[in-house]
Amino acid sequence: MTVQTQARPGRLVDLFERGLDAPICLTWELTYACNLSCVHCLSSSGRRDPRELSTAECKAVIDELERMQVFYVNIGGGEPTVRSDFWELVDYATAHKVGVKFSTNGVKITPEVARRLAASDYVDVQISLDGATAEVNDAVRGPGSFATATRAMENLRDAGFTGFKISVVVTRENAGQLDAFKAIADGYGAQLRLTRLRPSGRGADVWDELHPTAAQQRQLYDWLVANGEQVLTGDSFFHLSAYGDSLPGLNLCGAGRVVCLIDPVGDVYACPFAIHENFLAGNVRSPGGFTSVWRESELFADLRHPQTGGACTKCQHFDSCRGGCMAAKFFTGLPLDGPDPECVQGYGADALLARGEVRPPKPAVDHSHRKTRAVPVTIGLSPPDHAPVSACEESPLAGFRP
Repeated sequence: MTVQTQARPGRLVDLFERGLDAPICLTWELTYACNLSCVHCLSSSGRRDPRELSTAECKAVIDELERMQVFYVNIGGGEPTVRSDFWELVDYATAHKVGVKFSTNGVKITPEVARRLAASDYVDVQISLDGATAEVNDAVRGPGSFATATRAMENLRDAGFTGFKISVVVTRENAGQLDAFKAIADGYGAQLRLTRLRPSGRGADVWDELHPTAAQQRQLYDWLVANGEQVLTGDSFFHLSAYGDSLPGLNLCGAGRVVCLIDPVGDVYACPFAIHENFLAGNVRSPGGFTSVWRESELFADLRHPQTGGACTKCQHFDSCRGGCMAAKFFTGLPLDGPDPECVQGYGADALLARGEVRPPKPAVDHSHRKTRAVPVTIGLSPPDHAPVSACEESPLAGFRP
């Protein structure tokens, strides 16, 4: 993998700023189907989209990723394990030298599945957990979801799978539980991963009430300074670097540079948190496939140019925080060259107040369950040889027999 244009040697942000010839953090949502209705779901998942990529089309994308020498792919959803061809696609990817890290709520991580995962060197698992207690977690993810995640983690531990990830979206309700999350991860032989709450998908509806307060942001920064070498964050919290020292991880918005998203119907977006037509770069079904979208789209070419204007470039902290998260700004109605809504210097709060009556943009897609925001997850599982569901079936539980 090579850098597309010359960049001065040194920090990773300098090497990555103008993009690479292949993404190093590719998220692929295989389906919008999900048995949960998490209030902050970045893709507004719930119901399956009948247009989602077929097994053959998914394999063709994997073939492209192999040719591009993509190291691994982050598979998500929805709940990816409810696709009837999920394990077939995982096996196909690993056989073609594309490692797989998949995110799951744990609903199908049975003891048998856990043993299968533990035997693979090319598959990693990420269990979503948004509260260190059932009370906090289930308020966000739905009744029974804490028990489901706990059972999955127990199965992975008992199978000898060490180093799986526990993924936590930091909210106002769980920001005080960071030590407890770390203790849970240590207890299962897992690694903690913290991510930022963005106003994306259904998260746009709850961001005002759930995003951490200014005091909690400072506490989070201090906690990451003390524990960050043992905790994964990706590029979630680079906006906090304006407090002082840079945090471990990529201190740069990687959208279109090293990061992108393929959604269930093949649309390619600049970032998993920016599912909107403004950030749609193309579709893998188009001539040239994913490779052409990544290397030739006008949107990605624009994103790979350094920010040269706007209020943030004049701030003394710009070199630390780089203006913050593009998606967080966009979905709160702030200009992309302005401050992050959670700017730790307070400029974001001022910008939010100055919006006036401006209504933030809405996400491009919504596959939410219409009648409820939180559904139980204690469902029975079909035998592994059950017949596949219809290609037009939208229900995430189609094919399950209790």
